Amino acid sequence: MTVTSERLVTPDQVRAAVRAWVSENWDGSLSLLEWRTRLVRSGWAVPSWPNQWYGRDLPEWANSVAREEILSCGSVGGPIGTGMSLVAPTIRVHGPDATRERFLYKTLTGVLRWCQLFSEPGAGSDLAALTTRAELDGEEWVVSGQKVWNTSANRAGSGLLLARTDWDVPKHRGLTMFALPMHQPGVEVRPLRQMNDRSSFSEVFMTDARLPRDNVIGELNDGWRVAMTTLAFERDFGSALTPPDYSARSGLALREAALEAAEHFQTYDWYAQREGRVDLVLERARLTGRLDDPVIRQEIAKLLMAHRTSKLTADRARAASAAGQEPGPGGSIGKLSMSRVAQQAARVHTLLLDADGMLAGADAPLAGVLAEILLSVPAQSIAGGTDEIQRNILGEKILGLPREPAADRDVPFRNIPR
Repeated sequence: MTVTSERLVTPDQVRAAVRAWVSENWDGSLSLLEWRTRLVRSGWAVPSWPNQWYGRDLPEWANSVAREEILSCGSVGGPIGTGMSLVAPTIRVHGPDATRERFLYKTLTGVLRWCQLFSEPGAGSDLAALTTRAELDGEEWVVSGQKVWNTSANRAGSGLLLARTDWDVPKHRGLTMFALPMHQPGVEVRPLRQMNDRSSFSEVFMTDARLPRDNVIGELNDGWRVAMTTLAFERDFGSALTPPDYSARSGLALREAALEAAEHFQTYDWYAQREGRVDLVLERARLTGRLDDPVIRQEIAKLLMAHRTSKLTADRARAASAAGQEPGPGGSIGKLSMSRVAQQAARVHTLLLDADGMLAGADAPLAGVLAEILLSVPAQSIAGGTDEIQRNILGEKILGLPREPAADRDVPFRNIPR
């Protein structure tokens, strides 16, 4: 792809260029795929990416500026979901070129939808202990194993799969990242029911599933490094879970984008409860007459301070991203701060609810939303890497503390008791 070289060095210049391009190219009669094809070929879908890979070689901050301007013009941006936020950036970083050519364009245009296949029942926090195996058989890899906590696996065409390809080296060194075709007889997706009665995740069973030999992302047996890139993007908590508003204008692409967004965000409509719903606390304290209780006031003050510092941490992460910095261990600070907020919010809600916190359903306080908060908050400290794992990352990567002792770190994985 060739994009006209431009001297764009400020956000205002990028906004003006995007606005001019949308004004000239937007056509309400286009389908969503036709529009995104035009958008990707222009380089404005991911302007910070290299020209060779559908970008414009602009600074990292240009991505969010372009995305905001495209929406403000009444148009549609790139796809929503795992493919755009995790998989495409990972493939762009690690390649190789043949993999970039095979998957980036289809992902950026929304033709290919992805899920993430990392965690296993016996390898959650200790992801490197996974036992899903991939064995080479001629020109194909044969995969068998089980994955769990897979968001939108029931709708994905491909899975970002971390599997073991060498059992005779230490556990971190025998992993490889793959692109797994999901629609095949050897892949079974089963929904999971959560304790808050939602079903956002699935478990995936692979029995002699097959994928092409060159569907490797990164290098063979270098999957751990690739996975750390993906998890760093996942912990980039600057990404909002807010549906775009496509109601300003009409058109086929906008209607299709609205349906796409509704389907995607239905999976996440309980995430506000997972984060603790700080916005409900003060009003509930007033309604229950507990705002003058000194203990309640102190706990609310702790919550509001934690929430404010978490927001500032998120702002700092967004500023670092805008400056072109790759996601790194600092994302663990944000992940921990969000857990702290959620836990303190659940504590305050519990103090305000008393025994009513056990009630669920339409006749419960706030039609059961408060009960759902208490059942959802524990997930905040687990998803995307547990709080304990985040503390290890901070201790080792930022504070320079000695690594946590591990008897299995330098032992061939085959010899580790399981």
